[in-house]
Amino acid sequence: MISKKMQTAIDEQINAEFWSAYLYLSMSAYFERQNLKGFANWMKVQYQEEMTHAVKFFDYVHSRGGQVTLKPIAAVDTDWKNAIEVFSETLKHEQLVTALINNLANIAVEEKDHATNTMLQWFIAEQVEEEGNDEQILVQLKMIGDNGYGMLMLDKELATRVFVDATKTAAP
Repeated sequence: MISKKMQTAIDEQINAEFWSAYLYLSMSAYFERQNLKGFANWMKVQYQEEMTHAVKFFDYVHSRGGQVTLKPIAAVDTDWKNAIEVFSETLKHEQLVTALINNLANIAVEEKDHATNTMLQWFIAEQVEEEGNDEQILVQLKMIGDNGYGMLMLDKELATRVFVDATKTAAP
C-alpha cells in the first residue's frame, strides 16, 4: 500500500507531467507557425513522452492500491522570440522536473517505500537524458546563430525523431 504522503506527491507529479506535455504541445504549435516542421515534430514527441510519464505514475499509484486525484492543468506560454528561447525554457523546465523527481525519491526514502524508490530510478535516469538532449540542441542553436542554412539542417535532423514509449520497458 502506498502512503498518503507519497500518493499526494505523485498526484502532484502527474499534474506536472501533464503540464509538461501541454507545454511541449504549445511549443510544437509555435514551431508549426514558424514553418519549422522538424522542431515541431521534436516537441510533439516530447509531448507524447510526457503523456506516457504521467500515465506511468497514474498506473503505478493504482497498482499500489492508491487513488489518483487529478487536478486542473495550468495554462502554458504560447509564444517565444526564437528557437533559442524555446530550448532555454525547455532545459530550465526539465531541470525543474528533475528536482521534482528527486523530491519524490527523497519522500520514498523517508517513507521507507522501497518499491516507489525503485520505480523512480527509471525517471531519475530519464531526466539525465532529457536534460542532455535539451542542452545539446541549445548549444547547437547558439552555434548556428542567425545562419539560416544551419537552422534548416537542424530542422531536418529534428524531423527524424520518432516516439518510442520507453515506459513499456521500464520497471513497473
